[in-house]
Amino acid sequence: MSVSSAWVITTARLRMTPVGYWDLPDLVRLKGDPRAYAFLLGGVRNPVQVAEELAHDIQDWGRHGFGMWAVRAQRGKFLGMTALMHRPDGRGVALRFAFHPEARGVGLASEAVSAALNYAHDVAGLERVVGVAREDNFASRTVLGSIGMSQSGTFMRDGYILYVYESVRLGKAG
Repeated sequence: MSVSSAWVITTARLRMTPVGYWDLPDLVRLKGDPRAYAFLLGGVRNPVQVAEELAHDIQDWGRHGFGMWAVRAQRGKFLGMTALMHRPDGRGVALRFAFHPEARGVGLASEAVSAALNYAHDVAGLERVVGVAREDNFASRTVLGSIGMSQSGTFMRDGYILYVYESVRLGKAG
């Protein structure tokens, strides 16, 4: 599968490209780091799980025209990931993101996730996008709020309260 240039996002400080097999070593490090991935659905992954997920992530781009982006600094350093993915619980397409701890605290997650949300609405044509964060994951909740998503509900999973955020942008009348 070739990567469409329409799927690549460039921001002031970041370059976001659809994931490919070349990203496997970076994703293994990110998804295996509890400081980066413990709060995400499914938690920390082992290398085999990361490879299996990557195969699905690559297929998602061909199937849906959206999926997971590898997020890099303009000079190429891998910082983390952001994604648009169908939630397995049926809540819809969700923004997901995780960054290495050393890339946090300077607005990179907000920059990447905001760009992904704009892509969801403007390029992929999604009218509604959700974000889910554990009650105690203040950093993710702050990012979701900072890009204009509104809290729309809560639910319990594995003994944790999860907050649901959403962005709704209605399509243009034809």
